[in-house]
Amino acid sequence: MNAIHLKKGFSIRIAGAPERHLHRLNTPDHVGMVPEQIPFVKPRLLVEEGDSVSIGTPLFEDKRNTRIRFLSPGGGRVKRIVFGPRRIIRQIVIALDKDEPCEAFDVPTVEQLDAIPRQALVDTLLAGGMWPFFKTLPFMDLADPDTVPPSIIVRLGNDEPFGPDPVVYLKEQEDRFGLGMDLLNKLCDRVVVNLTGDESIGSALPDQAVIQRYTGCYPAGNPSVQLYRIRTGSEQNRAWFIDGQDVILMGDFLRTGRYPVQRIMTVGGSLAPTAEHVSTRAGVPLRLMCNGGLAGEPAARTIVGGVFTGFAGSPDGFMGFYQNALNLLDDGDREEPFGFIRPGANKPSYSTAFLSAFRRKPFPMDCGQHGEVRACVNCGTCARICPVDILPQFTMKCLVADEVEEALAHGLLDCAECGLCTYACPSKIQLREVFQAAKAQYYKEIS
Repeated sequence: MNAIHLKKGFSIRIAGAPERHLHRLNTPDHVGMVPEQIPFVKPRLLVEEGDSVSIGTPLFEDKRNTRIRFLSPGGGRVKRIVFGPRRIIRQIVIALDKDEPCEAFDVPTVEQLDAIPRQALVDTLLAGGMWPFFKTLPFMDLADPDTVPPSIIVRLGNDEPFGPDPVVYLKEQEDRFGLGMDLLNKLCDRVVVNLTGDESIGSALPDQAVIQRYTGCYPAGNPSVQLYRIRTGSEQNRAWFIDGQDVILMGDFLRTGRYPVQRIMTVGGSLAPTAEHVSTRAGVPLRLMCNGGLAGEPAARTIVGGVFTGFAGSPDGFMGFYQNALNLLDDGDREEPFGFIRPGANKPSYSTAFLSAFRRKPFPMDCGQHGEVRACVNCGTCARICPVDILPQFTMKCLVADEVEEALAHGLLDCAECGLCTYACPSKIQLREVFQAAKAQYYKEIS
């Protein structure tokens, strides 16, 4: 096991970390898909309102590559399809039947896995809706099924507050994880397990697995940061990555021949009624995740995904395809009388200007900016905290001046989109959003 320590970054102490005990949620009466929150995908609907669907029925396909389809996380009836501006598909809601029908897929047996051609395995994963779990760097888009990546990174441990803990979702799933790893080794000659967090997890991994342990501040669990620290050539920039829990789903798919819908997720944050891991299913309603309400707080903001990189959800929304965490934080959208003279003992911040720099207990974090947007003052805070050593302040100014080539030279494509620069910026500039949009625009131009 190789050990790699990250010196740059910042781990904020936020109240509401989920406990490791696992709570089983009740079965919902409806589930949903949120195509709007899947980056780069151009969905084409394959169902209409009122259609009957099974678990594993294709709901929509990617217009860019129609072989990549997203399957139904439930069996029943398409109750509602919600469109946004310009016919953006926001939600596909499925009312579940009591006895949910399930599609069966033709999958190789464990014994056949060694002999099956790579292309046949790719076709099986495409047909079974498993391919979208593979994403490629540096743009975080769906992996191209017609290419062979230089490596596949398996991320075990997402250190962004508050992702599921591998200790919880690997328990009693070691066999399925090992089967999923066998599948990955058929797709690529180099599969690397990047471990963040509890070192004891390594003992549950297959003996032949190549393991690299990352320690240090957030975002040590980010695959872009991990690749940045180990790559030896530009050919490695197009590596694929997959979450550890999704590797278990791959093994479950091969074992059963059915589209897996079970998930382990987390509910966290200072306003969470109970901060814990929950056993539920894909597309679960957010209201069910937080026990039917939002901790009794009208000012709660529902964040689907990580605190730094998730998206705002509504009580009537659903968990996203890639998100396995729900965080409930104080909205913070209010003025603080005489805030400019308060010592800030209860204000989490990267800056050492507040007394909170001496606090070691978790903070009840909120979503307020605590200040207005100002011009960049070249303080260098973002550069000191950036885990991939780009110069965010100069990169941002290059983009504002439409000097894209110079922004690329500063390392725009290395940006891990971790959100730390936005969090630490004393001028309240939304740097992550600027870089994310610039990367997406550049990707569309070269695709």
